[in-house]
Amino acid sequence: MGSGTAGGRGRRAALAGVLGVALAAGTVLAAPSSAQPSPAPSHGGRHPEEPRRDGANSPGPGKDRGPSERRGNRHRAVPARGPVLAAGGADGRPATGGGLRTAVAPAVQDKALGTLAFAVADAATGEFLFGADEGTPATPASTTKLATSVAALALLPAGRRIATTVVQGAPGELTLVGGGDPTLTALPADQVRVGGAPVDAESAPASLADLAHRTATALKAAGTTAVRLGYDTSLYTGPLLHKDHDGENIAAVTPLMVDEGRVDPRSTEDAPPRVADPAGQAAEAFGRLLAAEGITLRGAAAPATAPAGAKELARVESPTLGRLVERMLTTSDNTLAEAVARQVAIAAGQPAGFDGAAKAVTGELAALGVPLTGVLITDGSGLAKANLIPPITLVKLLATAASAEHPELRPVLTGLPIAGFTGTLAGRFGAKSGAGDAAGIVRAKTGSLSGVNTLAGTVVDADGRVLVFALMSRTTADAATARAAVDRIVARIAACGC
Repeated sequence: MGSGTAGGRGRRAALAGVLGVALAAGTVLAAPSSAQPSPAPSHGGRHPEEPRRDGANSPGPGKDRGPSERRGNRHRAVPARGPVLAAGGADGRPATGGGLRTAVAPAVQDKALGTLAFAVADAATGEFLFGADEGTPATPASTTKLATSVAALALLPAGRRIATTVVQGAPGELTLVGGGDPTLTALPADQVRVGGAPVDAESAPASLADLAHRTATALKAAGTTAVRLGYDTSLYTGPLLHKDHDGENIAAVTPLMVDEGRVDPRSTEDAPPRVADPAGQAAEAFGRLLAAEGITLRGAAAPATAPAGAKELARVESPTLGRLVERMLTTSDNTLAEAVARQVAIAAGQPAGFDGAAKAVTGELAALGVPLTGVLITDGSGLAKANLIPPITLVKLLATAASAEHPELRPVLTGLPIAGFTGTLAGRFGAKSGAGDAAGIVRAKTGSLSGVNTLAGTVVDADGRVLVFALMSRTTADAATARAAVDRIVARIAACGC
C-alpha cells in the first residue's frame, strides 16, 4: 500500500479544514445544482427508515438518526458542496485495486459485519477498483433512495416544483387538488422545521395558509363568501399504505397531505405518529384557514373529483425537485421518497402507485445504462425488505451522479449526509469510533433495517482522489456495532494512498 503524496494529503487536509470553517461559520459552499440543500437534522426520535418493530431502533451510539446517535452532537450545518466535490473527481493519483485490498483487509474481516458485500470505484471514471460479492443482490434499505433520486433528476428538471391547487367547480363549490407534495405545511412560517432546524427561503415548504388566503381573495373578488369544499386525491393509484406501514416511519401515501401527515405538525421526531387520513386532515385544516379568511363553509369537506378543465383559483408550489431530493437523502425521509417516486411514475406515464413508481424508476435507470442484473425495487423509500440491489449498482448510480455528462444529477451528491456533521451521519464517524479521521470527507446515504446495515457514498482518499463506495452488511450483531464496523472500512479507504 502506498503512503500517498504529500501534496495529496495536503489537499485533503486543506479541504477538510475548509469544511470545518464553513460549518463553524454557518456558511454554505456553492453547490453545482440549481438548488441548495435543506437544513440537516439535529435531534429527534427514531430514524424514519427503521420501523420500530425491527429492533434496529434500540438505543445506542451508532443508531441511524435517533436521539442516541446524536447525543452531544448539535451540528445544524447545511449539507452543501463539501470536499468530496471540491476536490474534483480527477485530482490526485488514481487508486488501485491492490492498494485498496491491502488497506481495507483488516477492517472487512470484522465479525460484526456478518455477511458483507461491497464495491469501490473511481468517481471520475466509473472504473470498478475493488470489492467482494459486488454483483450479489443485497437488501439496500434506504440506499434505495439513491435509485429514486437518480431516476427523478434524470427524468425531471431539478427546478420542477409540485403544485397544490384550488379549482372552481359548480357555483359555490371548490375543490382542493393534491399534486403530490407531502411537505405542504399548515404551520406558520416561523414554526416550520426540517430535521429540527429552521428553513431558509428556498427550502421552506409551500404554505396552506397562503393557499387559503389566495383562494379567499379570488372568491371575494367574485362576490362569493360561502362555499362547499371538496378535496381530490385522484392523482395517485393503488394502495395508500406501504406493505411495511407502521403509522410512524411513513404516512399513508396520498397526493394531498400537510406536514407529512403528522399527528403533531410541530413534532421534530424522525418517526412521529401519523394520522390515519392525511388527505382529510389537510382538507379540514384548509377549511379552518378559509374560515379565518372570512369564507363560510357549507358542510364538512368531502372527497371529490375536480371537474375536467375547471378554473384554477389559487395555487402554491413546493421547493424545487433538487431541494426535495436533497432533503429526502439528508434526512432519509420515507414519505417524501415515495412522493418523489410517484413524480417519476407520472412523468414516465406509469400509474402513480407503488408498482408504477418502481417500474418507472427501474426503467429510467436502465435508460441511463445503470446495470440492473439482480435489481428488484418495489418501493421508493427502501422500507421494503423485498428490495434487492447489488453493491456494483449503487456505485454505478453514484458514479453517474458524479459524471461530467450528468450535471443534472448533482443534488444526489449534495444531498448526501456529511460524516460526523449532518443528517443520518451526524452521530457517526466520531472521535471514539475508530473512523474519526474520515469525518467531514465522507458523504454517504445510510440504510438500516433489522439485521441490515448499508452505506453508499463518496470519499476523498489520501491522494485527493474521489472514490465511490457501497457497503452492504447482513448481521446478527447489534446495529451500533455493525455500523461502526462499516464506518471503519470507509475510514481505511479515506486514509489510503493507494
